[in-house]
Amino acid sequence: MGSKQKFWFREPDGGGTWLFKFPQPNTGQHWAEKIAAEIAGEVKILHAKVELAVFADVKGSATESFAREGGELFHGNQVLAGQVLGYDPAKKFGQSSHTLANIFAALDRVFRRPETARASKQRIAGYLVLDALIGNTDRHHENWGILVKRTPTGRRRRIAPSFDHASSLGRELLDESTGKCRARILKENRIGQYAENAPGAIYWNPYDRRAISPLELVRRAAKLYPDLFRRAFATLDKLEKESLERIVERVPPGWMSDLARRFAIELTCNNLKQLREIAP
Repeated sequence: MGSKQKFWFREPDGGGTWLFKFPQPNTGQHWAEKIAAEIAGEVKILHAKVELAVFADVKGSATESFAREGGELFHGNQVLAGQVLGYDPAKKFGQSSHTLANIFAALDRVFRRPETARASKQRIAGYLVLDALIGNTDRHHENWGILVKRTPTGRRRRIAPSFDHASSLGRELLDESTGKCRARILKENRIGQYAENAPGAIYWNPYDRRAISPLELVRRAAKLYPDLFRRAFATLDKLEKESLERIVERVPPGWMSDLARRFAIELTCNNLKQLREIAP
């Protein structure tokens, strides 16, 4: 699935199963995956384990499978197609029916017990706050899902860990160029504008022509569903710039430029400030 070249591999001696992803040329998708996973861990968001990895002298990322012990992953498009009338699960771009309201309505139908449905929506709210923090613009309907495990007493369902954060932290930008680049955005103090203008992949209304930014999505959703988002905002209380700097600096030399490191830190700090102002 998706546009990036990838393959599955197993660790020797009965280790885990991992998905190696080649980054698209001239992007930082590999380090964005790793940093995003580390930030998710810092704010206690359930997430897929990611490591930096090299295959055939190509730097990439490896994500450990979380569909273990008989669990089967059903992606968001499969969930919505089964619960939202007329939903097209095959539509790759401009799927304006992929709204937060439809996601929450589908979860209410999948998880019949009110307390379980509420917990599932709270977890999705946490993923959206993470997206807003790291500037993840690719939470499309194949980038979230439900794990289903068949048991002797029936099927057990739970929200899958957050995964596929490669479209984060300004990974698509070049350091220097004549157009939009990290150096120019930083010099002109336009980090906030960059974050607010970045279209996400979850729409607010089904008739909108484009999805709103991850920050704007959380801004609106926190007003409409304050109880669902309150726990996710609480995880940000102890997050500081120093923590973000430590995470970014752990990326080895040669994997990302100094300017990319600075941009990633400044972007997350800007978004953290915005989220604290949004918090219900």
